Amino acid sequence: MAAQLKPNRIPTQWEQVTPQWMSAAIASHHPDAALAAIAVMTIDDGTNRRARFALDYAAGSGPRQLFLKAHAPGHRIVHLRNGNLFNEARLFASGVALPVDHPLVYKSIVDYLRLDFLLVMEDLTLRDADPRDATRPLSAEQVANGLRGLARLHSQYWGLSRQTHPQLRWVKTWKASKGWQVGLRRRIPIGLQRCAQTLPSAVCKLDGDSIVRSWSDYVGTLSRGPMTLLHGDAHIGNTYVLPGGDMGFLDWQVVRRGSWSQDVGYFLVSALTEQDRRVHERDLLEEYRSHLQIPADQAPTAAQAWLHYRASPAYGMAVWLSTLGTDGWQSRDISMALAERFSAAFVELDTVSALRAMRG
Repeated sequence: MAAQLKPNRIPTQWEQVTPQWMSAAIASHHPDAALAAIAVMTIDDGTNRRARFALDYAAGSGPRQLFLKAHAPGHRIVHLRNGNLFNEARLFASGVALPVDHPLVYKSIVDYLRLDFLLVMEDLTLRDADPRDATRPLSAEQVANGLRGLARLHSQYWGLSRQTHPQLRWVKTWKASKGWQVGLRRRIPIGLQRCAQTLPSAVCKLDGDSIVRSWSDYVGTLSRGPMTLLHGDAHIGNTYVLPGGDMGFLDWQVVRRGSWSQDVGYFLVSALTEQDRRVHERDLLEEYRSHLQIPADQAPTAAQAWLHYRASPAYGMAVWLSTLGTDGWQSRDISMALAERFSAAFVELDTVSALRAMRG
């Protein structure tokens, strides 16, 4: 029964959430709040389970709406295989500061036994946040704002290790794991078939194995040199724009330790139209580089930054061709748009030769 749900248990059905449970969930920020009633406003169960609640207070005060996120049973094994299942919940449970706009998390629960997690977080609609996706690209200035945020994040955790940040010792270093490669190899050929008429001819000539090899080669570069805390999944679909123009990042499930270029390249290429990327990418890369607050001898030079950026489309092209090869993970138009953007960048930036130069 709903009334028996304990404060640290994850509801399997949203109807199990009670005012008492929700009062305990926000107690760390609102210790005097006591809820009289709650009501489910919306439910959006897809790759994750999501629900928005309205809150009515008997005593004290707090947010008038909250957003709850947990894992959907059908996708848990894939996220576990890829090393992503508990990352977001563990990140916010750690209490570390993230110097980029993100949703405020009131409570984070990890249930290792049941392969589940739950986040009780702010409802971004109360800040008039505008979630974006590939069908609504960002402007160059919005991307610049997001890159400045990523520069703050990367600077704060530059040189990340178990010794420097023991509360983040669980964060995995990026590597081309077997779990990732299994899924990519299975789905990329399907994605190639689905967008064969819109991809550059040079990409259409590739097969799934060669695309996964490029992905693996690129991911292998992310554990070289100074590493930092990466969002890990900073494509446009995990961003929002605030009324003042600031960019925020949500969905931190793929958080990793690795080289800066994965966040920067993945965000920049995904967020702009192909034409805007061609016009602005060099200046935007310099915007990011100029805002890094790190030791000068560890900062990438302009030439190094450009080389690493050129290599980065190998990641996004493989991921979005693979996503296009699935049904239900993302809408077809979003997957298509991102597969096309990363494929165009892969060819135009000569990613293959950039990867070759980085190996040499």
